Amino acid sequence: MNEGYKEDVFSTSVRAGKRTYFFDVKATRGNDLFMTITESKRVGHENDGPVHYEKHKIFLYKEDFDGFAEGLQKAIDHIRGLQGTGEYRTADSNRKLGREFSENGTSEGFSNNGDFDFDDLGKDH
Repeated sequence: MNEGYKEDVFSTSVRAGKRTYFFDVKATRGNDLFMTITESKRVGHENDGPVHYEKHKIFLYKEDFDGFAEGLQKAIDHIRGLQGTGEYRTADSNRKLGREFSENGTSEGFSNNGDFDFDDLGKDH
């Protein structure tokens, strides 16, 4: 048990090419929930020597969930609007190049209509 929190509540991951994103919900000793978002990127190739992973972690606290979700949704909506102009590549064009976001061809945790809800993080995908 880590001194900073009492338990892991939920965990899910999204694979995206050489990167994997981990969403881990934890509870503090005082039963406050927070989330860590970790990007893990494979660096190197088996043929070129040892493979290692670079990790970057964000701690997201309950008082920031709504603002974070709102900012993330605004950014995603803007990206989709720009992609709609035809000037920028879409997720479909990335998949055509062999970059898969998940086994079913979509980014887990995001619906096709662009809605993102932190409540969805508690559901198994």
